[in-house]
Amino acid sequence: MADRIVGLRGRRGVAVALGVAVLMGGAAYTGWALTPAPGPASVAGPGDGAVTPTAGMPAPSVAEVEPVPPAAPAPDGLPEIDYDPAPAGFPDDPDALDTMPLTRGLHPTRRIAAYDAPGGRPLAFLMPTISGVELTVPIARREAGWTAVLLPSANRKLAWLPPGGFRAVDLPDQIVVERAPFRLTWYRDGTAQRSWRISLGQRGQETPLGRTFVLGRTPPPESVYGGVDIFALGSIPDDPDSVPTGLRGAHIGVHTWYHDGELGQQTTNGCIRLTASGQRLLLEEIRPGTPVVVVDELPAPPPTA
Repeated sequence: MADRIVGLRGRRGVAVALGVAVLMGGAAYTGWALTPAPGPASVAGPGDGAVTPTAGMPAPSVAEVEPVPPAAPAPDGLPEIDYDPAPAGFPDDPDALDTMPLTRGLHPTRRIAAYDAPGGRPLAFLMPTISGVELTVPIARREAGWTAVLLPSANRKLAWLPPGGFRAVDLPDQIVVERAPFRLTWYRDGTAQRSWRISLGQRGQETPLGRTFVLGRTPPPESVYGGVDIFALGSIPDDPDSVPTGLRGAHIGVHTWYHDGELGQQTTNGCIRLTASGQRLLLEEIRPGTPVVVVDELPAPPPTA
């Protein structure tokens, strides 16, 4: 029995359904309500769309401040980024496998045009919510007054945002997933809190590498999920055609299972599966927008003298 990738669908732009298909003698698709994960309250920046420097993003000196490239007007007909795969044309994340924590995020307070570069082409609109769930995206870098964030509903892509239209959010936590040792580690303020053995995507449907984030949470649709809520991530299958037809357009999820006998194996359709106790702890501690990075393996620490 294999779990299936988490999928989300909006209903006339108001209600939200998050579906997981489970192979139980045949594919079945079930919908249920998505709710934001609990967590610390958002922390506003010094102004609308202002982001203060954080670790890994030093404050520029006055002499280093560059003029802000103007934002080209965005046509009203651009697509809105939602749970379906994001539009093409956004740049690759050059630091996709970097495990340095992303400690700041942003929440759009209105519709914001997302560009392919500072002062570049507008490609889509980033909205305050995705399928009714408040959106928080990790900040990946800053350049010339513009802010790059991890793009929702895409793998290893960035979206560039001009100043204004969002508020800043602190992100103290990080989840690091290592595929080779089948390990998930939760960090807070750069310090490892707990690690768990996990199951990952089967061959041909491997759990995607790179940086993503927690989009939201949903109650489990079936008893096989152990009665524990599921996290939906911003990432999607690397090969959408590799998953069953009923799961096309789905997202990667983090969840538990009704037994732990497959931990340390490649048995899922791309999802990340851990113990029920581990999932419950993450649900208590992790807020939406928390960065997640999937790598093959972390480098070994240097030997001590």
